Amino acid sequence: MTVTPELAPAIEVEDLRKVYGAKAAVDGLTLRVERGSFFGFLGPNGAGKTTTIRMLMGLAPPTSGSIRMLGRRVPEEATEIKRRVGLVPDDTLLFDQLTGAEFVEFVGRMYGLARDEARARAAELLQLFELDTAGRKLIGEYSKGMRKRAAMAAALIHRPELFLLDEPFEGVDAMGARLMKDILLEQVRRGATIFLTSHVLEVVERLCDRVAIIHQGRLVIDGSMEELRTGSETLEDIFLRVVGAGERPAGALDWL
Repeated sequence: MTVTPELAPAIEVEDLRKVYGAKAAVDGLTLRVERGSFFGFLGPNGAGKTTTIRMLMGLAPPTSGSIRMLGRRVPEEATEIKRRVGLVPDDTLLFDQLTGAEFVEFVGRMYGLARDEARARAAELLQLFELDTAGRKLIGEYSKGMRKRAAMAAALIHRPELFLLDEPFEGVDAMGARLMKDILLEQVRRGATIFLTSHVLEVVERLCDRVAIIHQGRLVIDGSMEELRTGSETLEDIFLRVVGAGERPAGALDWL
């Protein structure tokens, strides 16, 4: 039976691989993210999280496997998918020679908003993210936390159905992080889907209703916290258990 794009899962990945030279950064990843979920995608440094997001966005072609987002195929329908997705990349590649207001308005225009609407929404978003006083400041002068908030504002401007967020809270202070969490939870309540990577496991545990962990390019666990937890385990306990983190060898760095 054919499923219409509106009823299909937000993300469907099957046997996805990305090979660089002799190394598989992502190795046979199969994943399904339902619409309206807050999905945490975790893993140690170098596990393949950012590579996966780059493939989802069509920025890195897979070596093999298939990707469907919002019921549409990547890369064949990448343009239509991008219209419906908001992205906060890990490296926050923004335009440093634009002001915050110019950047967010520019992104709105790229998504097809009329000039007046893009300008009005940009002003509202900058105020929401407490960047309005820095709206005429060049992004190149922003702190890392301010850059993350500007990237989040730009990701919201076209009211996307799906958010891909790669370490969105990195460098953001407690007040900014709380604001961003509240906004993201509100987006889920209105039916959007969020695909989040973060090293801050406490945040993931509080926000996400489902979690997957990738290690050395392979999916090692996927489920709700209730399904994954053994006894009173925290997400940190689960993470360390499944990625095989061992204790410090006896005698190592005794001088510390």
